[in-house]
Amino acid sequence: MGIQTNTGENMSKYIIETQNLSMQFGSKLALNNLNLKIEAGGIHSIVGSNGAGKSTLFKLLLGVITPSVGESFILGNNSQKLGPKDRGNIGFVNEEHTLPDWMQVAKLIDMEKSFYANWNDAIYKQVIGNFNVSHDQKISELSRGERAGVNLACALAKRPQVLILDEPTLGLDVVAKQAFLESLLFTEKNDDCTVIYCSHQMDEIERVADQLIVMEQGELVNSSTPEVFCQRIHYWVVDFPGKSPHSDQIPGFLQQRNIEGEIHYMVIDQDLSLKDVFIKLGASSAFQSEVSLQQAVNGFLSRNHHKPEAENQNV
Repeated sequence: MGIQTNTGENMSKYIIETQNLSMQFGSKLALNNLNLKIEAGGIHSIVGSNGAGKSTLFKLLLGVITPSVGESFILGNNSQKLGPKDRGNIGFVNEEHTLPDWMQVAKLIDMEKSFYANWNDAIYKQVIGNFNVSHDQKISELSRGERAGVNLACALAKRPQVLILDEPTLGLDVVAKQAFLESLLFTEKNDDCTVIYCSHQMDEIERVADQLIVMEQGELVNSSTPEVFCQRIHYWVVDFPGKSPHSDQIPGFLQQRNIEGEIHYMVIDQDLSLKDVFIKLGASSAFQSEVSLQQAVNGFLSRNHHKPEAENQNV
């Protein structure tokens, strides 16, 4: 049985939920029995390699496409049955920063105000002030960073209950990216707003994420705080005077690198007793070191490499 909608007696505590959600495109399984639960509040970052299913998930949540199997819910409503009022509580910013090129910025803002009853002009001005935008410019005259600023300012000014950001800083220069992230983090927004932030830029994820969701080949493989995720993964720096063992002999093996005669192993879910394993395998020394979030995510995803033909599929 699906989640009750806003008109039902039992409202789900989850802002987003999927139940056995699968999506097939021909021979490509973009989502595979995905069961995802996101509670209200905070910034939830979704990461994964190309082809992990992130874009497909967003399209399903927004009701743009119909799932092959299963259901998805946003704000307690079935994604396939979203009405105008429901959509008014959902903000979405994509990597293309799609806006009507022929409109002046001022005309765009007037139109947005007329559509959204919760529009907050103070929030719009606070965000747009971080970008060099003149309201008499046409959208087509704006730089990519300026378009991103207008897009974010509009999204936040609508005071949505959930804001989905799909690769919003892709292609932005350093200055525009900094302005975008600071606008997101420090702008007053709806206290109930939950942000879903998808990015390949791990420096951004480290800065903004309260929760880390990792997807791989259409499946959910991690949902935790970034701190808890990093605590699961460590580097071990090991010196083998003779031949090093095969990776199959290393518990929790993710990847390895040879650096100046020492082997740097990345492992998951192993404690300090792993040192005894290395010594038994012939190591003269072994010590553990911490990893960054970027190193942890990259190492975690490296354990199952995608097939080459799937690398560039935008699903």
